[in-house]
Amino acid sequence: MKSSRSRSRSKNSRNRSPNSNTGGSVVNRVFDSSGPEGKVRGTPQQIIDKYNQLARDAQLSGDRVATENFQQHAEHYLRLLSEAQRELDARREEQERQNRERQAERDRQAERDRERDRERAQREENEAPSDPGEAPQPDVVEPSDRSTLVDTPESQPKPKPPRTRKPRNKPAPKADAAEQAPVADTAEDKGSAPEAAE
Repeated sequence: MKSSRSRSRSKNSRNRSPNSNTGGSVVNRVFDSSGPEGKVRGTPQQIIDKYNQLARDAQLSGDRVATENFQQHAEHYLRLLSEAQRELDARREEQERQNRERQAERDRQAERDRERDRERAQREENEAPSDPGEAPQPDVVEPSDRSTLVDTPESQPKPKPPRTRKPRNKPAPKADAAEQAPVADTAEDKGSAPEAAE
């Protein structure tokens, strides 16, 4: 039973191609490394550290073959880690470049919008007359004879009450007697006037 489970697990891991892993998942991914002294489990950096420690121990014990073997295992994971790091750096640089391009495009669009606003304001300033009387006036619609509206008492203008003059309180100035006498224009008046004087 146990062997069938381990077979199915290893089968699933074989189906994943090494190229399908992204750089970020390789850096943090946990590996099972089968080394000369058994399995070493951990992230690539942990496995590198473990194999380097085993290589130092083998060197101190005088086993040059084991030392070389551990160093080769460490080098394999070091290459794997550096490749993943290069992919991460390349992806980061590409993302930064795209961000810079997007920001530059946004800046260009904002500058175009500001220029368009300045041109519109300049046009409006040039078209607007300085005297309000010269400004274009709204069209006045003359009422047609055939109005579809029904005249209601509320819409009729209210008649204004007649205006009455208030009497003045000032007395009229008194005129001289000569001014008050009527001037005679007729011949009869002229003839009768001297006689009256006699």
